[in-house]
Amino acid sequence: MIILSINSGSSSLKFMLYNYTKKETISTGIVERVGMERSFIEFTCRDKCKVKIEHNCPNHEVAIELMMKTMTNPEYNILQSVDQIKAVGHRVLHGGDVIKQSVIIDDEIMKTFKNLIDLGPLHMPPNITGIEAAKAVMPDVPHMAIMDTAFHQTMPAHTYMYALPYEWYENHKVRRYGFHGTSHLYVSKRAAVLLGKEPKDTNAVILHIGNGASACAIKNGKCYDTSMGLTPLEGLIMGTRSGDFDAAVVEYIIGKENLSPAEMNNILNKKSGHIGITGKYSDRRDLVDNAEKGDKRCQLAIDMECYRLKKYIGSYIAGLGGADALVFTAGVGEMSPIIREKALEGLECLGLKLDKEKNKICRNRNAEFEISASDSKIKIFVIPTDEEIVFIEDVVALLHGTYKDPAEYIYSFQKKEYVNEQRKSAFEEDIKEKPDLKKIAVYPK
Repeated sequence: MIILSINSGSSSLKFMLYNYTKKETISTGIVERVGMERSFIEFTCRDKCKVKIEHNCPNHEVAIELMMKTMTNPEYNILQSVDQIKAVGHRVLHGGDVIKQSVIIDDEIMKTFKNLIDLGPLHMPPNITGIEAAKAVMPDVPHMAIMDTAFHQTMPAHTYMYALPYEWYENHKVRRYGFHGTSHLYVSKRAAVLLGKEPKDTNAVILHIGNGASACAIKNGKCYDTSMGLTPLEGLIMGTRSGDFDAAVVEYIIGKENLSPAEMNNILNKKSGHIGITGKYSDRRDLVDNAEKGDKRCQLAIDMECYRLKKYIGSYIAGLGGADALVFTAGVGEMSPIIREKALEGLECLGLKLDKEKNKICRNRNAEFEISASDSKIKIFVIPTDEEIVFIEDVVALLHGTYKDPAEYIYSFQKKEYVNEQRKSAFEEDIKEKPDLKKIAVYPK
């Protein structure tokens, strides 16, 4: 059974074809610069080679038509026919407090998404456009929405409410919602496996650190608190987003710079964070490289991010009353020993003791690692996220009518016997070049 997943952005369309029967990814790709000049599609074939084709894509419907035409081209040996696709899953940013789990998309769901645009003005319009375009091209295939906010629905009121006029919550649904839900779900379940515990017996702090970044406090296997809020702007310092700051800055700078609210929102989301601090870079690799060369603003950006991480780690451990594990995930969390080490400096008082040598070795996205010292009271793991498997299993469960609340649904990857054969094979190749990785891997053994 082949499933297509789609993540539609304002000017891009990411996709993945997955064979659920064989548990393998067939192809991944992206259409870039949708609605712009010099648009193109880039994707992997069955032999894993990458192909790039330039093609004019004035809108998302054309982008999806291009994707399907490419996938069924005999030259690339990906799909024989569109009819092989049995369901399409769409990543959707915001369900508010109305859509609390993954759902089959119908007219009523689409209407609800459109009513929620104000809660996610940067992401919801392209999400909706992508769904409409895909349904136009594939009208006879069931389409499902995988909600980025679903995992965080277990937060209690005292962690999701803001100290703002209560009528704002009643009338306008202003509250914390949280994002990166599929990532936090996957990683928290995997952490329980590595600890040898059931999710219901697991407390953990998860740090999803990529261009976007969020922290999540897991209590008894469920989300208890998370750093992103009404939108993905709140919380940690990110590539282009500010994270936490004094809200009074908004009115102050709007007056000083003569900005509109829309212009200010754009600055906070796209011109702040690391790009705002350095004036040049949003990628942490650039920050680290240039900080080593003496760039003081790059060093400042690293120091600021790691201090913010440290504050969230401490506050979440306190809020949980202790934790079994701290987990790093996503691009930076998985691949940056410097960010991990600096974020954990001085936290031995909380029971977090890093093994610096293991941490230096740990740069890999195909295995799971323990980088804590042998006498650390709290385990420190690096677990590469796999949002796609959450996505695919939700789609299949919806298709078969077996889907439940995400807090209760049993996923394949939370079982002790679970093996990701593709990652295992890739890791076997990785350790040929870097044998030390095998010494610190806790999965696969």
